[in-house]
Amino acid sequence: MNKDALNKDTLFEIVERHKDNWIQISRYIWENPELGNEEFKAMEALTEELRTHGFEVETNIADLETAFIAKFQSKKPGPTLGYFAEYDALPEIGHACGHNLIGMMSTGAAIALKEAVAEFGGEVIVFGTPAEETNGAKVIFADEGLLNDLDAALMVHPSGVHERSGSSMAMEAVQFDFYGKPAHAAASPDQGVNALEGVIQTFNLINSLRQHLPDDVRIHGIITNGGDVVNVVPARAQAQFYIRANEKHVLEETSAKVKRCVEAAALATGCEFKISNHELSYDNLTTNETLSELYCENLIALGVAPEEILKDQDHGSLDMGNVSQVAPSIHPYIKMENCPYSAHTEGFRDATGDSRGFEAMILGIKTLAATGYDLLTNPAYVKEIKEEFDRTVAREDR
Repeated sequence: MNKDALNKDTLFEIVERHKDNWIQISRYIWENPELGNEEFKAMEALTEELRTHGFEVETNIADLETAFIAKFQSKKPGPTLGYFAEYDALPEIGHACGHNLIGMMSTGAAIALKEAVAEFGGEVIVFGTPAEETNGAKVIFADEGLLNDLDAALMVHPSGVHERSGSSMAMEAVQFDFYGKPAHAAASPDQGVNALEGVIQTFNLINSLRQHLPDDVRIHGIITNGGDVVNVVPARAQAQFYIRANEKHVLEETSAKVKRCVEAAALATGCEFKISNHELSYDNLTTNETLSELYCENLIALGVAPEEILKDQDHGSLDMGNVSQVAPSIHPYIKMENCPYSAHTEGFRDATGDSRGFEAMILGIKTLAATGYDLLTNPAYVKEIKEEFDRTVAREDR
């Protein structure tokens, strides 16, 4: 085939041919929600589909049982494109973040692009990344160098609106354990060292710190252990926090200040303490604007009005941020019709499991595949994307 014969319409025909099956796979994942690092059914469903279409699949990546990497490589030189699949659910509420759609969008886009890869050269990879909601596997993939050869990293998230890829907050998930000395709270309180007071004073000091922090910083925490019984001075107490900022260097500066609050609280109360991380920490998302514009152009070509594509909204922290530090990346949002609900709600969950979510998923597959097609067939795009990434990395390293 030549370029004129194998065009974007060819990709869209492939999607249409397989969409009923892909909807069925997404629905199966939705009906069988699995928590992070327990997504065995979802992983099996996605990898089976990829194997059926000739992808080489490896599982148990980086000692993560439900992680996978699926590759289709041409015999001709060309760019390496990575699509990122998520498929973990939330406790109690299931797929209220739409990862059943995300997993199939990335998988379907890669399958639709396979013939173009074979014709024009390069490689397409699906990265199956578990536990986005907690210990995001993308962090581990990035740390272990598994993404270093990517020319572009792409994924799409469902939403109630279309939205350009933008930014996300860097985040550190910290845990503070305080250790005191038990004593009878009424008969001999003077013999005890109150670990709970260490936690309480930590909260008080952090609250005093807030007025001296940049506007973009967010600090929020909970007490996960405050003692066992009322009449015993708590010998152990624990708090967990998320510390967030728009940029990684601000996060690092803020984390150091928060940890000094812990040290001060321990000194004041006479407790011992330990600082650790209760989840993996996320870097901020830096969107590659060249790649983002290419995605938006394809979305418009598929019938979405330009004014429908909103600018970046605030979405907290994403492990795709770590990917964006090592490869040119986008993380846009695609609209589910008649879905005014925010993520992590029952209304949003319901939309991701019916026609609203599935129609958005098929549009997302087509848009991702079309964007990949542009990169495979136009080396100038790849060059521009990489040049922007190099400039961004140099700027952030200063």
